[in-house]
Amino acid sequence: MIRVEDIHKAYGRKRVLEGVSFDVAKGESLVVIGGSGTGKSVLLRCLLGLERADRGRVQIAGRINPAPSALAAHVGMLFQGAALFDSLPVWQNVAFRSLRGPGRLRRDDARALAREKLARVGLGPEVADLYPAELSGGMQKRVALARAIAGDPPILFCDEPTAGLDPIMSAVINALIREIVTELGATAVTITHDMRTLRDVADRVAMLHEGRFYWQGSAEEALSSSDPVMEQFTKGRITGPIATLR
Repeated sequence: MIRVEDIHKAYGRKRVLEGVSFDVAKGESLVVIGGSGTGKSVLLRCLLGLERADRGRVQIAGRINPAPSALAAHVGMLFQGAALFDSLPVWQNVAFRSLRGPGRLRRDDARALAREKLARVGLGPEVADLYPAELSGGMQKRVALARAIAGDPPILFCDEPTAGLDPIMSAVINALIREIVTELGATAVTITHDMRTLRDVADRVAMLHEGRFYWQGSAEEALSSSDPVMEQFTKGRITGPIATLR
């Protein structure tokens, strides 16, 4: 479903991605880890077509170096900060794509779709008419996940899905992502610093380090690896080959 071949991306003299290559099979959940500023978000933007790699090729759902418009029907996106539209009620946020463009649904049908997806992430129909400001952080993240899966996309991207959430709500969001990937047979790429997300969501883990995928393996292998880079990151150690500010 996803194939990335030797992509490079630089901003002036700062080289961020220096030959990233990987595949993600249909129905597989890949979790990408790495330190702050290593290029995880840049990689995600390149996958979504929001940034063009300087070199290399991205193939998603059979489309080579696709524009965002070409991916709209194939990709659901869960943003780090939920990125809900403050001026729209929850149901219109969830059904945003269904209310616009070719093939758009009637408002009653779009509202029914939104309530169905809200139920899928554990939110009742009473939430549909609330506004994002009336929701807790965890509820906002669940609404954002409902929006991401509203069109039953074959590919799901998640950017730091548990950022800013308490441990219990983080576990809820992780469980929902895992269930949705399994039930929909979706292919998922998740960016995270959270080792709980790594354990709960990943079929495979890749570590982005020095512009490349430095290490790949299962979640169990990632957490038990004796590689000095992996061990420093997964154990949260100050000392090691990953430079830190002291």
